[in-house]
Amino acid sequence: MSGKVIGIGIVLVSLIFGAVVYYTQVYYYYEPVQATGRDDVLLTNMVTDAPEAILYDNFEAIDADSSPIRYRACFTTTLSLAMLTETYEPYEGAEPRNAPAWFTCFDAEAIAEDIEAGRALVFAGQRNIEYGIDRVVAIAEDGHGYVWEEINECGDKAYDGTPLGEDCPVKD
Repeated sequence: MSGKVIGIGIVLVSLIFGAVVYYTQVYYYYEPVQATGRDDVLLTNMVTDAPEAILYDNFEAIDADSSPIRYRACFTTTLSLAMLTETYEPYEGAEPRNAPAWFTCFDAEAIAEDIEAGRALVFAGQRNIEYGIDRVVAIAEDGHGYVWEEINECGDKAYDGTPLGEDCPVKD
């Protein structure tokens, strides 16, 4: 009889622990980002190599302090892809990261399909927004845009212990 009680206790504690871990990962750490209305969406200009604000509307974003790559944002813009490609730096190899299911405007799988099919283009937003982390922006043909963060090559090296190359900025 006491074995059943201990077994049930272990299962209950495990279920409660699992629910707490799930809640903290999916809800607890994320906070909405308050839009400034001026510089929430930045793209790196090809001529100046500096990030600059673009025209946008309907901005919605979340972030978490628990990881440097949890930032996600959605917006709309009236700027054409043709104008954007002539002005702003493309970003190669970006893959959208999943967002919590409750942040419904950001569907990483659909964004990745649009990028793969050429219906959306990815641009450098801000390089090394935090050491080894780049903010990237994807904009679709229909004007919907998405922002997330990627670990860049220097970040990969820094996090896995590989010696940093000469191309990497000095780490503070």
